[in-house]
Amino acid sequence: MQALGASLIAISPQTPDASFSTAEKNGLQFEVLSDVGNQIARRYRLVFGLAQEYRAFYKSVGLDLPTYNGDDSYELPMPGTFVVAKNGTIQLAQVDADFTERLEPAAIIECLQILQEPA
Repeated sequence: MQALGASLIAISPQTPDASFSTAEKNGLQFEVLSDVGNQIARRYRLVFGLAQEYRAFYKSVGLDLPTYNGDDSYELPMPGTFVVAKNGTIQLAQVDADFTERLEPAAIIECLQILQEPA
């Protein structure tokens, strides 16, 4: 991706401190930005409330969302991947409520290669 002039950026509803800790703990080699309160995700209608039965599960596996996210809303953004051109237009997008469904890396690379071609 870097060879094609692209940067990978993750956006999380976690507080800046929690995002930094997550990036550091996992040795991430890309920037993790904070969308505290899901303000940006909300503008794109990508926010959902975590059902009550899942809240207890998250807590039981050590995922304390109120602490990580700095509020007790139990709201999360829909997982998504976006390829944004230098001019700000979205060239490729995928959003799915199932966090295991993601764009294939090959599709992202293909899109980036197309963006590199002369107009």
